[in-house]
Amino acid sequence: MQQPLDKIDRDIVRLLEDDARISFAELGQQVGLSKTPCWQRVRELERRGLIRGYRAELDAESLGLRVHAFVHVTINAARHAEFESAAAGHPAVLQCFTTAGQADYLMHVLVGEVAQLDQLLRMEIRRMPGVQKLETTVCMKTIKARAPLTGCLR
Repeated sequence: MQQPLDKIDRDIVRLLEDDARISFAELGQQVGLSKTPCWQRVRELERRGLIRGYRAELDAESLGLRVHAFVHVTINAARHAEFESAAAGHPAVLQCFTTAGQADYLMHVLVGEVAQLDQLLRMEIRRMPGVQKLETTVCMKTIKARAPLTGCLR
């Protein structure tokens, strides 16, 4: 079990989640530490696996990726490992979750246009190992794209 975060660590991860390019000096100033102790705290959070990496947040629409879809996938029970491997390796699959309910998995996929979604569903996802049934919901408008994980901390 992970040890709980103290207030300074919670503040550090909140600030880094908001802006991963913040300097250690600025980060330290905002959490009440000098640069070196702040850097040490961040390194410890990385070592513990709470901070897994840093990346640029890209704008999908500016990249021509405008069609988000959510695909409920039902599979043959004997093919879970093969399906999961195929889903994890597919570049158009942003996320894939196992689910309890009607379907076995929920995939979030992203493509440029509806014709590409049709191709993805019929020629790629449908042919993944064990797939028996697909039910797709196309997103019409994004209301909230992503919330900071630190907003879930209590």
